[in-house]
Amino acid sequence: MYYLLIAAVGLERIVELVVSKRNARWAFAHGGKEFGRGHYPAMVAIHLALLLGCVLEVWLLDRPFLPWLGWTMLAVVVAAQALRWWCIATLGKRWNTLVIVLPEAPLVRIGPYRWLHHPNYVAVVAEGIALPLVHSAWITAVVFTVANALLLTVRIRVENAALGYTDARL
Repeated sequence: MYYLLIAAVGLERIVELVVSKRNARWAFAHGGKEFGRGHYPAMVAIHLALLLGCVLEVWLLDRPFLPWLGWTMLAVVVAAQALRWWCIATLGKRWNTLVIVLPEAPLVRIGPYRWLHHPNYVAVVAEGIALPLVHSAWITAVVFTVANALLLTVRIRVENAALGYTDARL
């Protein structure tokens, strides 16, 4: 069942990329300007490595399913997916996996963006920890978390500069 969960998350990522591509075309057609493309390949690689690590660590190292941990982490994965899609729905056509800013468009301050500038990254961090731990793949959880933290320091800096954030609320 764990491998089906990983496949479902992989399929969800493909759906995200389809939505992202469509929204990016729309944004560029409406004068959108892209920022920080250089880190994007690393972001794709890290997210792909997460899915591969979940499968390989469980398979190669025979990681057990611990019900007290697995069910709890599955609930976190589901909550992270719900938050991710709330972010996507809130941003609508403005959401994509690139950093594209529309000129003169106001900042979004509704939905989860009422409380945080980058709520989607809360979902990414939670899922990156929880998805591997559904089946005790703790090495994958640690490696992804560290790599993702390094990547997010760059990504959030790029987004904040592109969006013109000046306050300390992250």
